[in-house]
Amino acid sequence: MNVLVLNCGSSSVKFQLIATDLDLIARNADRKLARGMIERIGGEAIITFRAEGRPPQRFASAVRDHRAAIEQILRWSCSAEANIDGIHSIADIHAVGHRVVHGGERFARSLIITEEVLRGIEDCIDLAPLHNPANIRGIMAAREALGPGVPQVAVFDTAFHQTLPEHAYLYALPYQLYRRHRIRRYGFHGTSHRYVAYRYRTLRGITREQTDIITLHLGNGCSATAIKRGQSIDTSMGLTPLEGLVMGTRSGDIDPAIVDFLAAKEGLTTQEVEMLLNKQSGLLGISGLTNDMRELLDEAREHDDRRARLAIEIFCYRARKYIGAYLAAMGGADAVIFTGGIGENAPDVRARICFGLDWTGLELDQEKNLAHTNGKEGIISRDGARLAAYVIPTDEELLIARDTVRCVFAVEEH
Repeated sequence: MNVLVLNCGSSSVKFQLIATDLDLIARNADRKLARGMIERIGGEAIITFRAEGRPPQRFASAVRDHRAAIEQILRWSCSAEANIDGIHSIADIHAVGHRVVHGGERFARSLIITEEVLRGIEDCIDLAPLHNPANIRGIMAAREALGPGVPQVAVFDTAFHQTLPEHAYLYALPYQLYRRHRIRRYGFHGTSHRYVAYRYRTLRGITREQTDIITLHLGNGCSATAIKRGQSIDTSMGLTPLEGLVMGTRSGDIDPAIVDFLAAKEGLTTQEVEMLLNKQSGLLGISGLTNDMRELLDEAREHDDRRARLAIEIFCYRARKYIGAYLAAMGGADAVIFTGGIGENAPDVRARICFGLDWTGLELDQEKNLAHTNGKEGIISRDGARLAAYVIPTDEELLIARDTVRCVFAVEEH
């Protein structure tokens, strides 16, 4: 089965084409056929297409809307120029899997998109006003381009965290606000946390019920999740992706009174303060230089830049605090998993986060830690460490493709 995986943003579409089926999933032998991105939809778009094993094609072209973007992806995918194995016409695309950011309390698993599911995604727009409308546009565009006979599946970022217990997802606000507006912790990056938990138990040869780990998705967006017996029991992101760890441009945890304080002192509206917290804070806000951890590490190393060092220190300190908190909440764990662009490729950041956690039994092996970058998967803690550490590259698109196959064949994940 050839699955088109779509991740639609407000002005972008990312895609992958993945050949998979139940047998290939069981053998971990899924084949990635192509990938790409269309950015700046609505004007002169920047387009990057890449068939597996070939150099990328990058060019500019006018792209009116999401429908035009998806039609361009389909034309290229079926073209002789792309020459993708097994894709000669749109009839060779058998299903579409969509990343949907917010499923609220309604969606705890991936589902085939029916009119009822589509209405449910629309009902969650208040919770994700920047993301869910774009996801819906992608669903409608794919339906129009491929026809109603091609199954489409919604894979929700929030679904994995629907196992959080009430005491973990509720805020200490008047309870009627939760009843009226469903204000609670939802969590995000669920597809990534779920994927690395699956890879961990595969590497260990253990069952889901034996999986007690803390996962750290560290990239431009960052989140931590406590996974006990294979289920998410707490996570750092909340009602929105702003809560929790320090991120590229997001502040993470702050005193909520800062919002009104800043509004009064700086003459800002609450919306402008929210924009500041989401777009001008985090690593960028502290360093005043960049939100790119690689550049900050270079600045700290080559120029001993004080604010670059401070941004890195605050980033690592916040992650270390969450590890300690989740160890307490879980009553201990077997491993800490690093994933995401920073988690997979920054040994120095991993070492800084783990520094001082010897009391938990977490001791990194320096050589193993330095060796695990550029997609290398494996253990980075010392032999016999009581609390292990792993680097596991995430693959959300693969999980979306696999969930799409499972939904089409009505098979549960094992």
